[in-house]
Amino acid sequence: MPRSLIRKNPSDFKTLPLFVEATPEGLSYQTIGRPLNFAQTLQKRRPVNVADNQRFSLELANLGVSVRLTLNWQGRDYWVLVRQRRQDRGDVVLKLISGYVPAHEVSLPLHTAIQEIAEECLLETPEGWLSGRFNETWLPAPYASALHYREALPFRLTPLSGAARPVRCGSQPLIERPRAYVHLPTASLQLIYDLRLEVPKEAKSLSLFHVDERLEGDQLVARLDRKRADLYLMPLTDGQPCAELYTLHKDRLHSASTRGLYLAESFARQEGWVVSDERIRWKDWLVQQGLSVPGKESRLKSLTGKARQIFRKVVKSKA
Repeated sequence: MPRSLIRKNPSDFKTLPLFVEATPEGLSYQTIGRPLNFAQTLQKRRPVNVADNQRFSLELANLGVSVRLTLNWQGRDYWVLVRQRRQDRGDVVLKLISGYVPAHEVSLPLHTAIQEIAEECLLETPEGWLSGRFNETWLPAPYASALHYREALPFRLTPLSGAARPVRCGSQPLIERPRAYVHLPTASLQLIYDLRLEVPKEAKSLSLFHVDERLEGDQLVARLDRKRADLYLMPLTDGQPCAELYTLHKDRLHSASTRGLYLAESFARQEGWVVSDERIRWKDWLVQQGLSVPGKESRLKSLTGKARQIFRKVVKSKA
C-alpha cells in the first residue's frame, strides 16, 4: 500500500506570470503582475503563438524548471526519467524531474531544480535513504519526518556544461546556463538544467523510487509506492542515449516496457526558442534521435559453449 510521506496546502504555493523577450542571441524574462496560486496559474496556461520562433516578446503564465539528470552508477551513466500522470493535460508521460518555480525563486530557478531532485528522486539502501549535496551545499531532506536519511554517504550533484545561448532574469545571467524554451500549448517558459548525480561506491543494494505530489481533496499529498518505482534509467553510451529503459531494485536493473510510451514535450523537437508539441511518442523520438531498438541476441549467441557445439553439429547434420 502506498505510504503517505507529507501533506501540503496547495494554496500556499504562489508563482508569478512572466514577460519574455527572445532574440537569436539570447532570452530574458521578468515577472509581471501579482502572485498567483496554482489554480489561477492553470487558468492562464492557455495556448499562445509567435510569428518568429527566434525573435518575439510574449506574456506567459509561469516559469517551470526541469533537470536532465545524469546518474553515474557502477561506472556507467544513465538519464533519469520519472513517470507522471499530468492531471492538467489528461495524459501519462515519462518526463525529466521537474516542477513549477515559486514566486520567491523566480530569479534563482537552480535552487528549485535542486529541491525537485530531493523531492522526486529517492535513493534507498538497506541502511536508509541517501542524502545529497550540490557542490558544498546539502540538499533538503523533505521526508525526514517519515524516512530515515543516511548523512554519512551522500550522493553528489555537480553541474554539466550549460547551453550555448544565455538566459537572463532581467539583466542577470542565470548560473549554470540552463537550456530554455517557450512551450506554446501551456504558455510557459521552461528551463532545463544539466546536472550529474554520482552514487557513492559504498552504497550497496541500491533501489530508486519516484515520489510525486498529487491533489487529493484540498491537499497535495506525496506518496511512496514500492510496487511502482516510477523512476526509470536510460543508459548512455559515449554520452548518447540508448533505446532502452530500466528500473533499479537492490542493485539489479530490470528492463521496462516501452509499449505505447510517450515522452514529455522536453523531448520533442525545439525550433528556435519554442516547442509546439504536448508530448512525443517513444518510437518517434527514437527516429528523431537516429536510434534503433536493440535486437534480441541470436539463439546461438545465447547458448553456453558446450551447448553451442552440440547445436552446430545438429545444424550441420541436417544440412
